[in-house]
Amino acid sequence: METLGHYVAGEQVTGQGARFSDVFNPATGEVQARVALASAEEVGRAVEIAAEAQRGWAAVNPQRRARVLMTFVQLLNRDMDKLAEALSREHGKTLPDAAGDVQRGLEVVEYCIGAPQMLKGEFTDSAGPGIDMYSMRQPLGVCAGITPFNFPAMIPMWMFAPAIACGNAFILKPSERDPSVPLMLAELLEEAGLPKGVLQVVNGDKEAVDAILDHPVIQSIGFVGSTPIAEYIYSRGCANGKRVQCFGGAKNHMIVMPDADMDQAADALVGAGYGAAGERCMAISVAVPVGDETADRLVEKLVPRIEALKVGPYTSGADVDYGPVVTAAAKSNIEKLVQSGLDQGATLAVDGRGFSLQGYEDGFFLGPHLFDHATKDMDIYRKEIFGPVLTQVRTQSYEEALGLAMDHEYGNGVAIFTRDGDAARDFANRVNVGMVGINVPIPVPLAYHTFGGWKKSAFGDLNQHGPDAFRFYTRTKTVTARWPSGIKEGGEFTIPVMQ
Repeated sequence: METLGHYVAGEQVTGQGARFSDVFNPATGEVQARVALASAEEVGRAVEIAAEAQRGWAAVNPQRRARVLMTFVQLLNRDMDKLAEALSREHGKTLPDAAGDVQRGLEVVEYCIGAPQMLKGEFTDSAGPGIDMYSMRQPLGVCAGITPFNFPAMIPMWMFAPAIACGNAFILKPSERDPSVPLMLAELLEEAGLPKGVLQVVNGDKEAVDAILDHPVIQSIGFVGSTPIAEYIYSRGCANGKRVQCFGGAKNHMIVMPDADMDQAADALVGAGYGAAGERCMAISVAVPVGDETADRLVEKLVPRIEALKVGPYTSGADVDYGPVVTAAAKSNIEKLVQSGLDQGATLAVDGRGFSLQGYEDGFFLGPHLFDHATKDMDIYRKEIFGPVLTQVRTQSYEEALGLAMDHEYGNGVAIFTRDGDAARDFANRVNVGMVGINVPIPVPLAYHTFGGWKKSAFGDLNQHGPDAFRFYTRTKTVTARWPSGIKEGGEFTIPVMQ
């Protein structure tokens, strides 16, 4: 059995501890590898190496740093199929979905090639008599990222690409559930010309996370995962004086107005609700039709589409719509929430319980589920299910539908499907959610805009990627300069005033 370690000082190392975690093939349920879990001492050693490497990397001018990322993009395109296959094997995604995971991360890397432009400061000539004033954006030093299992390529690149472009070193702690792709990305970056030690990959569990949170050299931490852990990392990281951005759970609503194209809305809900087995923080998990007639029409469109979904392993090729969930524990939790929906009075319009795939009986597969007549006090509405479960909550007016999305504790993404421009404009302006789609079911911004939710979906002042990434991974230094010519003799005892 393969043993995966860490990527430190430019090479894969096995790890020095005796603790390991199993890496499963979700389609078969079999353990296909084990990954080393780093101790606090191993994290500290990685940080020490990163700090040494960062000093030299920060001295490299931004254009030359960008050239490394240019080459990295070429290598990502070269190895796209290899990366997608490794990702699918450990996560369970279909190959096209896995390739999309890599592609969306690659697009952030492409954006970061523009670092020389993004890192320019400001300059004021003659701000006062003989005085010039200018600002510089400088790297923080050593930064860290703690990333989730559901996007093992995209989210690490969302974090380390801008951090590295800004002249920082980076410690990546990926999910121990699917660690192969982050290790492969580190190797590709070194092949692209990144100096050894600038990107370190340290696999681990809570011990490694706490070591990152407490290490005095680490200046910033990024996190994506569940809200309880996001709150923990944010509070402990901030208490230790670090710059922290944390993105948590989601419960994304899609409001369907009576004038919406029902075929378009149904197709959008099926793709956004069941793609990647629902294991996306931007998955649509709540359909909110306005009016019972709209709800009935929508269910009529949804049921045959959902019942026709093909579930299977990624090796089955293009015929598969989605694969297994990532672990047996994830499958069990989803099944418990489905049962709670029935116990609390919702109607199961499509029943995916008892799904079994011949030849893959031990895999972590779940059939698609569709609930109707759910209410906002039910667990299937309140909690993030993170599985192939779509819940319909009926409303009787636009205001009620808008209020449903606004009152939920999560505020990651939301969508409205309508032909009414006034309703769409009003919705976009009023809804208290970070990312809004208008006739777009998964409103994930492109790399040159920022990604981030509101309410309990995000903690911190700045979003991921886009211009916010360069703000997060740098600090501003402002210089006021005056040269000897024209300086009056004698000391100045008042605050300088620009005259």
